[in-house]
Amino acid sequence: MTLLPHDRYCAEIVTQTDLLRAALRGADPSATVPTCPDWTLAQLVLHVSSAHRGVEEIVRNRVKEFTVPTDETAGTGGAENYDIAALDARLAEGALKLSETLREAGPDAEVWTFGAEHKASFWARRMTHETAMHRADVFAAAGADYTLDPAVAADCIDEWLELVTSPQAIAYKPVYGELTGPGRTLHLHATDTAAELNAEWFIDATGETVQWRRAHEKAAVAVRGPLTDVLRVFYRRSPADSDRVEVLGDREVLDLWLERASF
Repeated sequence: MTLLPHDRYCAEIVTQTDLLRAALRGADPSATVPTCPDWTLAQLVLHVSSAHRGVEEIVRNRVKEFTVPTDETAGTGGAENYDIAALDARLAEGALKLSETLREAGPDAEVWTFGAEHKASFWARRMTHETAMHRADVFAAAGADYTLDPAVAADCIDEWLELVTSPQAIAYKPVYGELTGPGRTLHLHATDTAAELNAEWFIDATGETVQWRRAHEKAAVAVRGPLTDVLRVFYRRSPADSDRVEVLGDREVLDLWLERASF
């Protein structure tokens, strides 16, 4: 696994936000988001913007310990008071400020994170994928065709596997510790990427902890299809029985993983 450069993550935060903003134009802010049915479109957008602003505050102030978010950066309340123009402006401002703050801090700035490594680089990567996946939600609400740059999509799967299998995540969400069991192996196989990207993953959940690697190996169940669609299934943004992917093998192993490995 090779991380993307810090500057690339900083740029992607703005790129993914701009694409999300484009999908908002003409949308109904009160519409329910199909992939996040507890949220309206306005609430989802405020969630993304709040995440950007909260992380920007952490990095700018070099926060070393978890603190309760401020009113400016917390929650999705008051969504009914925002029209599309106001949501668009808030998104644009927050993403640009976050990107600039992360660039200025550099990847090695020491800050609080919920991961094993307490550096600004964690947040640059996390906010890239947070924004990219919630863009998928907005595109679903808008009925738009969602695609993601292959390098970003592959790194998004890597990051998700790192997060869900980390001791920190398991301590916070014990259901992640229930992913393991006899015969539980999965293979993700992107069918539309260049060989050098190596967009295949083998996930071994048969031991005491989940292990994974980029590899082409036989597993109890395999998910095959275009990389963006494999990512969406694995992130529970698209049903596994979608005609855009092929599921081969023990479907129960995949269903169990998807049930328990929610963000």
